[in-house]
Amino acid sequence: MFQTIKNGGILMVPIIMCGLASLFIIIERLYYFINVKKRDQKFEEDICGALDKRDYSAAESACILADTPCADVVRTALSYRNLNEADLKEAVQTKMDSVVPKFEHLLTALGTIGNISTLLGLLGTVTGNIKAFGVLGNGGSMGDPALLANAIAEALVTTVGGLTVSIPSIIFHNYFNSQVNHKIRDMESLVTKVIFKLTGKAPV
Repeated sequence: MFQTIKNGGILMVPIIMCGLASLFIIIERLYYFINVKKRDQKFEEDICGALDKRDYSAAESACILADTPCADVVRTALSYRNLNEADLKEAVQTKMDSVVPKFEHLLTALGTIGNISTLLGLLGTVTGNIKAFGVLGNGGSMGDPALLANAIAEALVTTVGGLTVSIPSIIFHNYFNSQVNHKIRDMESLVTKVIFKLTGKAPV
């Protein structure tokens, strides 16, 4: 394995670094979304139960305990519950806009890694082919077989390395973006329900 990577040349260094960064982001985001999902499921039960009883102290405690973006928005709604409905919605929307980046954390970097890895692999393919043609040009019809093999190996290994990093990075980038959209819809749904309860437009 090490020899194969070595055959890829200097471009394997940034490709491997991209791979490690991508792996870290994927693991971190998977853990984050799984954790947020579990917390939000319990939070929705707790907050609706507290508001049904008009127990705003318990509702505040549920927000603090959950410690998720959705809970932060609901806590803002609780803090401004005495405002008129229009101002309450404006305050909630502003807070919602500020917590969405928590869902999108590191996703831009993951998408960038997916694109860069492909380009690095392509660059390795080009440089490897240039070396191969250089060997053929300097050594007659076949050139030095060892040098030719090394040049071809560099082209192939960097291509494989770049695609190996790029493909899962792009797949998970798209998956996490779908998760972000899903979490935003869930958050909007729960916050709307909370606002209805706070403004007396739903049974409490």
